[in-house]
Amino acid sequence: MSAGTNLRQWLMTGVSYMIPFVTAGGILIAIGFMISGDPAGFTNIQVNDALAGAITSADGVTTDLEMKLRVGALIFQLGAALFGFLLPVLGGYIAFGIADRPGLVPGFLAGALAGSVGAGFLGAMVGGLLAGFVARWISERNVPSALRSIMPIVVNPLLSSILVGLAMIFVVRTIVKPINEGLTDWLNGLGTGSLVILGIVLGLMMAFDMGGPLNKVAYTFATAGIVSAAKAGIAPNGPDNSAYIAMAAVMAAGMTPPLGLALATVIRKKLFTDAEIENGKAAWVLGASFITEGAIPFAVVDPLRVIPSLMLGSAAAGATVALLGATLNAPHGGIWVLPLIGNPLAFLAALVVGTVVTAGAVIVAKSSNKAVAA
Repeated sequence: MSAGTNLRQWLMTGVSYMIPFVTAGGILIAIGFMISGDPAGFTNIQVNDALAGAITSADGVTTDLEMKLRVGALIFQLGAALFGFLLPVLGGYIAFGIADRPGLVPGFLAGALAGSVGAGFLGAMVGGLLAGFVARWISERNVPSALRSIMPIVVNPLLSSILVGLAMIFVVRTIVKPINEGLTDWLNGLGTGSLVILGIVLGLMMAFDMGGPLNKVAYTFATAGIVSAAKAGIAPNGPDNSAYIAMAAVMAAGMTPPLGLALATVIRKKLFTDAEIENGKAAWVLGASFITEGAIPFAVVDPLRVIPSLMLGSAAAGATVALLGATLNAPHGGIWVLPLIGNPLAFLAALVVGTVVTAGAVIVAKSSNKAVAA
């Protein structure tokens, strides 16, 4: 396999293991808000009481609202705790994809340190790759027979953790943290200036590499935003809810690439191969489930026409979400978490707009002349 194919496979290994944590954590956070029924969210006292097991008041008299707030705060905290695993799991399983089991310990360490030093999602990805290569290199060393039995359980985890940990603190932090902060500050600046522009930019980023680094920067920006907003007591239907609008824009923009391609294969079958038509059938389900990677088989065959078309459709979806004010407090789930979406008709309208624009752009591009292969 080519270096690019290997890199994508390693990264997708980490992402595939991370997604269940994202889904479960995000939906628990959303359920916490739903149970509370209070647009003001939770207070730290309610969260602390819930974590201490104090669901009812000390005097035994608890109002319905207080009960809802404490139970909601508890469910919210479960989701927030799951979110704490995102970067370690990402780094750990990227390293696992490269070095198998020896990569897990330094990979998890790299992901945890990426969060600690402010390197974020990009840092976890870089750290996971570094950990995998270091662990694999150590595993391939010829050592005396007396050391072979303890290599996988003592020597490799210890040496790789030291090397990767020092590299994360002294190298990755220095290089990646400013990049991560710069991207986040830039996106935050767009949000304060114009939500529509932010929606367009997030849409372009989500469609550009369909699950790759740029896609995940946009996704992580949105998920971190809703967690921060929730912890600050900002509810999806309250004031200053731009973080929830950004999350809705990201999910809509991530759903339309597969959906648009699926629609295009139905409208103009002659432009696609038999294999692409079959992929189009699966793309309906993948797109509805917010799995942007469903568009990858089409993009690999004809990147110069497909990728710009996907970006155009996703930008339209993100802009429509911002214009109509749809909100989302669950970071994954696609159409299956529609009850957790604020202004669901606006969100569905954005999906329709993005899907139609994507399909139209792909059809026009492919009709111009023969597809350009990768």
